[in-house]
Amino acid sequence: MIREVAYSIQRALEAADFVMRAGQLAAALEVCGYPKPGNVHRLRDYSDTKFEHFIAGSIAMGPALREAALRGARVGMGELEASEVGVGELIRKTLGDVREWHRGGNTHLGIALLFIPLAAAAGASCAEGGLDLEGVRRAFGSIARSTTARDAAEFYRAISEVKPGGLGRVEGLPDVSAPESAREVESEGLTLYELMVASSAWDMVAAEFARELEKAALEGYPSILELLEETDDLNVAIVHTYLRLLSRHPDTFVARKYGLRFVEDAPKAVEVGMRAARRVSERARGVLELGGLLSEEGTEALREFDEELAEEGLNPGSTADIVATSLFLALLLGLRP
Repeated sequence: MIREVAYSIQRALEAADFVMRAGQLAAALEVCGYPKPGNVHRLRDYSDTKFEHFIAGSIAMGPALREAALRGARVGMGELEASEVGVGELIRKTLGDVREWHRGGNTHLGIALLFIPLAAAAGASCAEGGLDLEGVRRAFGSIARSTTARDAAEFYRAISEVKPGGLGRVEGLPDVSAPESAREVESEGLTLYELMVASSAWDMVAAEFARELEKAALEGYPSILELLEETDDLNVAIVHTYLRLLSRHPDTFVARKYGLRFVEDAPKAVEVGMRAARRVSERARGVLELGGLLSEEGTEALREFDEELAEEGLNPGSTADIVATSLFLALLLGLRP
């Protein structure tokens, strides 16, 4: 019996290390992809947020990802309830660790929101017998739906500490910028899952949380594998997957950030800014039609697109978060650069 327990603990620790490394590498590979129009990448910095800040943050996430995977493994072994994973606490820890290791502001909020429950889901799947896409998605859904009001409060505290730009306010929900909002969320009993469901109509990262990583699992992940098989070039696979997702789904961060120039309410801002987001999507579609990185004409159009978005201050950051999550899935399921 003691030997079996020791073996189970050892397996959980090995799974946690594996998941942590996959998550760190996924975040680093995503920012290394270039040129991803509008994003920071290895040839593009912003004035206050630079490529090395994203690399530092990708590495700094490790301990929180490992802890999430370890707690997920305990869920898979029946030692912990899914509601006890502490998704909100671990998202807050992730962002706190990232802040400790660079001075480039908010770099990993969206990634943390998706990576922490995914790490827990992967840990649970490992403990239950192995990793496969549908099993990980089911575990992710179970962990997401089991989040609590405390998770929501910790998420609000994390946002207040990170102070990200471009969030706006939402009628009917506590103001994320107000110090008392975390207590208000917890007292109202609003869970993190319910918060993400309420936000999913106007925020595509929230929709990924609420819908078991729908875009990452069903579009991003298979796109990366397909393109890697066709080109044997991971950078092409990352950039073209980004362009594919962007061409199909107008980026809600682009829409919200543009719309907040005119209105304070986030859902209304997305509605106002959706025209700009659709224009960005059409531009991505045009670059792909020219061949993207696989043709001289497409490469030139891609670089011009990157310059245009940088000049306009439009950053499809939510699409980048979904690409990073797609890479996390791919690495968990066997991809190696």
